Amino acid sequence: MFLFELFLNVCAPIFVVVGLGWVLDRKFRLHLETLVKLNIYLLVPAFIFCRVLDTELGEGEALKIVGFTMATIFAMFVASAVLGRLLGLNEQRKRALGLATMFYNCGNYGLPLVTLAFGHEGAAVQVYVLATMNVATFTIGLFLAQKKGEVGDVGQHWRTLMKVLRQPTLYALMAGMLCRWMGWRVQEVNWLWQPLDLLQSGLIGFALVTLGVQMSQTRPEPFRAPLWAALGTRLVMGPLVAVGLVNVLGFSPLVAGSLILAAGAPTAVNTALLAHEFEGDVSFATSAVYYSTIFSMVTTTVTLALLKG
Repeated sequence: MFLFELFLNVCAPIFVVVGLGWVLDRKFRLHLETLVKLNIYLLVPAFIFCRVLDTELGEGEALKIVGFTMATIFAMFVASAVLGRLLGLNEQRKRALGLATMFYNCGNYGLPLVTLAFGHEGAAVQVYVLATMNVATFTIGLFLAQKKGEVGDVGQHWRTLMKVLRQPTLYALMAGMLCRWMGWRVQEVNWLWQPLDLLQSGLIGFALVTLGVQMSQTRPEPFRAPLWAALGTRLVMGPLVAVGLVNVLGFSPLVAGSLILAAGAPTAVNTALLAHEFEGDVSFATSAVYYSTIFSMVTTTVTLALLKG
């Protein structure tokens, strides 16, 4: 009964809105690129800026969250490398497995999930996870997405790396931290704060609708062993690794719970974009995003039950 209640209160609302996005796309064929840009360039930066100013997390705690996120990525890299060798995968699929397990959807899935489960305090934790994951995806992930021994077009790689500098989430984070450090009370400047607050309050619903559209436009491949390995590593091993890390780093219960829950989020959509750009295993990457999102309905509910039990 407790498990079902948690599902209804936390996970079901997420998938109801995702389902609405899926239905709308099936009926109207929405333009996914526009929705993604509205998230990345408008709603997410406003959310990050507001949450950084509202949070009571200190700079030391924020740095530990960044360290936790990087350690989780590294642990998933090791796990995927071992699994790839055990399954005898070729180089292309090994790279796809690594990307699918290392980088998780801490934005339009993780943010709503943690916010519904732990409130605004949990969302503030996720802000630092999101910023770290964005940088890691377009640096470490970009390196891994390339073919082994590939020299390639330096100009192309430079243009891709510049995506990091074009990520407004980074500037929103830095601006929020600067305002806190300088003691500027932006919340009292109504003409600036009110528009930002209106935008950030719309993020969760809009992000979930966007995820539903992404799901609608994905054509997954049939299940095979590598996909099962990716799902198990991402959805089950992710939270288990997080449990060990939060104990080592000594987080408070609320911060620890938020990090563990988000570590079980499905594969990040950006991994499929990297696979497409560098001629990787696009079918595997998109399938990992699709199936991990569906199966996360079960795994995140169980994880949350264990955290709240």
